[in-house]
Formats: sequence, C-alpha cells, structure tokens
Amino acid sequence: MIKLVAIDLDGTLLDPERKITPAVKEAVKAAKKLGVKIVICTGRPLMGVTDILEQLDLTEHGDYVITYNGALVLRADTGEEFIKESISRDDFLDLDAMARKIGLPLMAITRKGIYTPQRDIGKYVVHEAAMVNMPLYYRLPEEIADLEIAKVMTVDEPEKLDNGIAYMPFEFFERFNMVKSTPYYLEFMNKKASKGSAVKHLAKKLFLDMEEVMAIGDEENDRAMLEVAGTPVVMANGKPELKKIAKYVTKSNAESGVAYAINEWVINPYLTD
Repeated sequence: MIKLVAIDLDGTLLDPERKITPAVKEAVKAAKKLGVKIVICTGRPLMGVTDILEQLDLTEHGDYVITYNGALVLRADTGEEFIKESISRDDFLDLDAMARKIGLPLMAITRKGIYTPQRDIGKYVVHEAAMVNMPLYYRLPEEIADLEIAKVMTVDEPEKLDNGIAYMPFEFFERFNMVKSTPYYLEFMNKKASKGSAVKHLAKKLFLDMEEVMAIGDEENDRAMLEVAGTPVVMANGKPELKKIAKYVTKSNAESGVAYAINEWVINPYLTD
C-alpha cells in the first residue's frame, strides 16, 4: 500500500494555468482521509507554496512540505525546519565569481527573500520573485554570502543558459547538486540536497519503507525522487527520459493527471483491500 505521495507542483499538480483542478483537490483530500501522507515537493520556497497547501488542507499537524528542491523540509503547520542542507559562504562566492566570468545572472534564495548581486536585474529574476511571492533585493556578493542560503539559481534564455553551462568548470558539477528545473532555470544546491534525498529522509523519519512511497513528477529536478520511490509516476507531459524510469505514466497536468494517479494507484487499492 502507498502511505506517502510526494508530488511536484509546476507541470504536475498544477494545471497549465498554474491552478489546482477540482479533481486534483478532491483526490488529495480523499487520500489524506485514508491516512496517506501527501507531501508537496517543489523547488519553490514556503512563501511560494503556502496558498496551495491551504487549498489542499495540508497545513495541519503532521503535514510536511519539501521546498527548494529538497534543500529544506518543513513542518507545514509551524514552518519549523525538519531537514536542512544549505549553501555555504565560500560556495556562494565561488558560484558568483563563476557566473560573472561566463556572463550569467545569479540569485540566492533564502527563507526571507531573493538576493541578487547584479544591479541590472534581469526580467527572469523579477519573474521568479513574483511567481514565488518573495521580495527581491540587490546586495553585494559578500553581504549575500553571509545569509543562510537554501539554493542558488541562474536564470536566462535557454540558449544563453546552455552556452554558459558548457563553460562551467567540471569542479562545479562535482561540488553541487545541479538541476535544470526548466529550460530557463539552472539551480545549485548543497550536494546532499535533492528531492530524492529529502523524500528518503522524510520516509525514514516516518518509519516508512520506500516501497510504500509514490512520487509524481514531470521534470529533470524530479528524477531523484522518482528513482528512490517504490512507485515512480511521470506525467504524460513529462520528459521522455523520465518516462523510461516510471512504473506508471499518468495523464497530463491539463487532464488532472495527479488525480488519476492517486485514485488509480493509491485510493483504489485501499478500497479493494
């Protein structure tokens, strides 16, 4: 039986208009009534997911949320940090120097806001801050480095981003967990941080076997949690490479694919057992 479902947000739980369909809302609440842990697993900060948690009634005692692609796991009712893997001061300064050298914009994400060392703030940085409902600040690199940083992002046109990645020293691929969550976003996290490690750690804390865990996602930053879950589910609109590791492929996010997955492979087995 599935006892924990880890669900990505954008492209997965949310429809193409970034809304929760009635079918998804109903399925999530029905699974929770059966005692199944529903855990939102996102690259967003808590501020960018609070409204979604409230809509799904996932803010009660015993509810958890995985944020920053696994760098920070929180108790959804209190915001208390449950698991934390931050970017160090030296890590940020090295990332800033690298980004300046190859010409990519950079921003650091903390629990309180988004910080950028570039005076000329790009439109994608502004868009990211607005989407996740976080304030945006300009600070000197040394000032940002002194903050508690959950993750670092570089955001740009896909072609510029890919060109920049080609010039990154190999050391950075070894030193950080790097994920491209969309064609526009490249994210750097503590090497220990990923959606997969967060889901695995949380399941262990809850005394659950990984065979009792379902993960649902669509993008490369979901790969780690799909690989550790006993039941990996990929959206119909997901990356073709991810479908190769899926146990099931559900409907698209435009067709309430999360609701289909929960009803078909979580709720129905409970009702027929």
